[in-house]
Amino acid sequence: MASVTSLSDNVQQHLASALSATLPEAAGADPLLRRSDRADFQANGILALAKKAKANPRELATQVVSHVVTGDELIKDVEVSGPGFLNVRIADRAITANLAARYADETGRLGVPTAAQPGTTVIDYAQPNVAKEMHVGHLRSAVIGDSVVQLLEFTGENVVRRHHIGDWGTQFGMLIQYLDEHPHELDHKEAQVTGEEAMSNLDRLYKAARKLFDSDEEFKTRARRRVVDLQAGDPHTLAMWQKFVDESKIYFFSVFEKLDMEIRDPDIVGESGYNDMLAETCRLLEESGVAVRSEGALCVFFDDIKGPDGNPVPLIVQKSDGGYGYAATDLSAIRDRVFNLKANTLLYVVDARQALHFKMVFETARRAGWLNEDVTAFQLAFGTVLGKDGKPFKTREGETVRLVDLLDEAIDRASAVVREKAQDLSEEEIAERGAQVGIGAVKYADLSTSANRDYKFDLDQMVSLNGDTSVYLQYAYARIQSILRKAGETRPAAHPELELTEAERALGLHADAFAETVTEAAAEYAPHKLAAYLYQLASLYTTFYDKCPVLKAETPAQVENRLFLCDITARTLHRGMALLGIRTPEKL
Repeated sequence: MASVTSLSDNVQQHLASALSATLPEAAGADPLLRRSDRADFQANGILALAKKAKANPRELATQVVSHVVTGDELIKDVEVSGPGFLNVRIADRAITANLAARYADETGRLGVPTAAQPGTTVIDYAQPNVAKEMHVGHLRSAVIGDSVVQLLEFTGENVVRRHHIGDWGTQFGMLIQYLDEHPHELDHKEAQVTGEEAMSNLDRLYKAARKLFDSDEEFKTRARRRVVDLQAGDPHTLAMWQKFVDESKIYFFSVFEKLDMEIRDPDIVGESGYNDMLAETCRLLEESGVAVRSEGALCVFFDDIKGPDGNPVPLIVQKSDGGYGYAATDLSAIRDRVFNLKANTLLYVVDARQALHFKMVFETARRAGWLNEDVTAFQLAFGTVLGKDGKPFKTREGETVRLVDLLDEAIDRASAVVREKAQDLSEEEIAERGAQVGIGAVKYADLSTSANRDYKFDLDQMVSLNGDTSVYLQYAYARIQSILRKAGETRPAAHPELELTEAERALGLHADAFAETVTEAAAEYAPHKLAAYLYQLASLYTTFYDKCPVLKAETPAQVENRLFLCDITARTLHRGMALLGIRTPEKL
């Protein structure tokens, strides 16, 4: 099925041809159409055109109107208002017919178009550290990244997912040495190990190793030697290192499963995945003159980046002792993503506090010729998760909050809300819905805020049935499903010949804007724009439900048409929420 042209695009085309019929030199000019509370749409583009043509804007607007075809097919009527705005009202028939075309899309895409010339985007998100607990700081990268992946894939982009996990570095010397001296610490008694057990194994081992490292000088020396073995690729040391990675993956996968998120093993390419490229990356940068030796270290300098003392702050690619920093790994990853994965766009969903590092890395890659007009890199920087007090989220003891604890509490709160409302759900269903509502609440709170802003983590607010929450959207969806079940034999059907009430029109016009919202949210990596759209959709549905009887409408045709409005709203909510990574239960 081809994509469906939205009403606003249709109106835009009609007005554009009326403009060029009035002023031939205005061919291709943008009528600047937007939704309006004075009419269905308002076009403001004539003011700028009149200025350019030295014409009276109101007279020009009146001439344009005389070239607009009005009637029942698309534009009901159009009038000039104010200094030369056009107020456009859409015909009821056009609203229903356009929605019917979206409804008929068998692919379930609701007529959303796919990109004519898709590129390849590598998106780097959800980057936990091996042998370390995931905390609330890991939440946003995973949730935002997952939604952007869904949006890009849905709009036709080729997406390569990358999880750049922290699986390399000096801390492994201590862990490997300890495991070598206590070889059964990571043995599994049971065949199946839960994520919680895997994490407590790692945690126990980490604490014991740390204690020994801090108190025993000889152990410290052995641990440091072990780092050299690891970096030299000694097979026994690598096998021990692999045990930590495997144990950590059991834990990671359990957390991502709780977050209802698909993380695939081949997409996990940690820092270690680029080891073989590091020396060459340094050689290429040094030979091209992009990086220079300074006090033994290989550095890249920038005119506009200076420290508090006024001296330039370099990007250190290789330390003076020959060790490699994050920059070497990040630059090698860029080479791999551009030359092997053939990416046009590199997207990094990383904490805003790392903005300077990425600015320097991207600029270095640009100077080296790895990024150019055809390949762009972009940091989708996100803000901090705050507690109710507006300070960074910590436990009472001042510890960082464990992500698992947070998710479990959200599920508990949500289950209580579901239980209170549930009429005919079994305990098993309550548990399943509780998880869907709780995890949805956490994701929605994150995604409904623009990524670069900090947001407050307030579970009471998140699982509230009132206000801009995922539960409000999930209940709207479940309520529609309940109406459709009650309708029995009566099927939803579009009746374009019917007049619509104001509530029906508002709902229909908004439902028709789904495709452009999804396209815009994908193009701008802005899931919050989709979240705002869906909240508005649920709010307009609530008004429609309050004002327009569905099953008790006046005529059989009106019953079918209102069921059709209900169903297309539900399908839009379901599809839109899925793009945010949130489930919509059929019953709540």
